[in-house]
Parts: sequence; C-alpha cells; structure tokens
Amino acid sequence: MRVAILGGTGSFGRALAVRLAEVGEDEVVIGSRDAARARQAAEELGGDRVSGEANEDAVDGADLVVLAVKADGALDTARAVSPVLGDTPLLSVATAIVLEKGVGALPDPEARSLAERVQDVVAAPVAAGLHSIAAANLDEAPPEEDALICGDDPRAKELALELAAKLVAGRALDAGPLASARALEGLTAVIVNLNRRYKAHAGLRVTGINTRSTIS
Repeated sequence: MRVAILGGTGSFGRALAVRLAEVGEDEVVIGSRDAARARQAAEELGGDRVSGEANEDAVDGADLVVLAVKADGALDTARAVSPVLGDTPLLSVATAIVLEKGVGALPDPEARSLAERVQDVVAAPVAAGLHSIAAANLDEAPPEEDALICGDDPRAKELALELAAKLVAGRALDAGPLASARALEGLTAVIVNLNRRYKAHAGLRVTGINTRSTIS
C-alpha cells in the first residue's frame, strides 16, 4: 500500500512515517507544501521505503492519504490536493483544540468536527482517527493502546483500520460514522490535559471488547 502523509514534516507525521516504514509498509511518501523540505525530511528518516514530495505529487497514486497537518491548515491543504486526490480515501488525524492559559486544553468550539468539514471540501471519502495517539508514543515501540477510527465510507474505514493496526500493540477499533469524529477529536484535549497534569504520554484502552480488530 502506498501511503501519503500530508504534514509529514511535523512531529506526528514524521513519527507515523517512521513507524510505517519499520513495520514494512510498502511505500510511504511524506508530503509538504515545500517539496525540498519533504525530501529533506525523508532523507533524515532514512530507509528506502520513505520518500518526500510536494503535497500534490505525494497524493498522486496513493492508496490512502493521511491528513496530518496542523488544524489551521487542514482545510486549505485538503482543498489544494482535492483535484489530484479524486476518490482516494483520506484519513484525517488533525484536531482543532483551544489552549487557554490557566484552564488547559479545550475542545474545538465548532459544532461539527474538523474531519466533517474536510469532507465538505473534497470528493474523496474521509475517515477520521488516531486522535488519542501521541507522536512521542509512536517514536518508541508500538504503544500499548487502542486506535479508534470512524467514517461513513466502508473502503476508507477499512484502509484506515488496516493502517491503525500497524501502529499500536492494542487494537484498531471501528468507532462508527464520521460524526463520531466530534468525540474523537475532543479526546485530544482530554489527552493533552492528562499529559500536562500527570507529566505523561497518555493513551487509550477500551475494555470489554475481545475482537482484535473490528471492520464494518
């Protein structure tokens, strides 16, 4: 599978590229608005399975595109690659949270999730997930946590779950329709607050489910 990671020069994107390369993902392409920056990041990560291209070139020919840019650039990036993206499934991992001094991290005040708004600007099917997984946890061994994925399109969800299962030592779990991204994205604020309060790299485990991976 060819996976394009838009925002692959950021901390989460880089950690994701390294983890996928280490588990033997067929081809990983780091995407950036700056092609030279993407190629430099790929060289720093090493390995013959990671390359770097401008966003539009990274998307071209991909089986799954991961939108891992910062929240304030997610919609613009999605619009920019939409003509090349076509009907290639897209996994949105970006989260818009508000950091308020003296209070902490707060969920996005928007009623609809960022992933749902991304779906508004692309024709491709959008899935959402990985919001509870920190880049620092991916930098080490596969974290002992579960990965939650949601989406309306079966194929997009299937590919996202397949990718998620390669990242964690726990399970890749189907968390329902794309509207569930409102809750999943809100989890990012919860995780940030836990990490700050307890000086940790918190993750998520779901109890009471015995299935290794659930795909609907």
